[in-house]
Amino acid sequence: MSKKKSNSLSDLGGFIFSTNASFEFEKDEIQETLSPNQQFLEAIFSNKGRGGKTATIISGFIGTEDDLKQLGKLLKTKCGVGGSVKDNEIIIQGNYRDKVMEILKKEGYNVKRVGG
Repeated sequence: MSKKKSNSLSDLGGFIFSTNASFEFEKDEIQETLSPNQQFLEAIFSNKGRGGKTATIISGFIGTEDDLKQLGKLLKTKCGVGGSVKDNEIIIQGNYRDKVMEILKKEGYNVKRVGG
């Protein structure tokens, strides 16, 4: 088998190596959590990609991962169901969109119903 010859930097997979000893890697800025009245969340009912199981998805949260996890935990305990937090979304098992919207409004969030 013959090896492929790399003709460009994109062939390397986006990695560039440097011998510069004073190079400093840029860190991502830490995003502050907006107050609840400045948040505009979307409540979505979905059953796609879950083997026919229904789920309520909350998206649009702007803030730290820890604050998102705290909000997810609050929603899961108030609804009495399971769920998860991934890809900047809160996923609640089951069709609890109306209950979740009510809880979020009581907490001071702006919530919009999306879809059906």
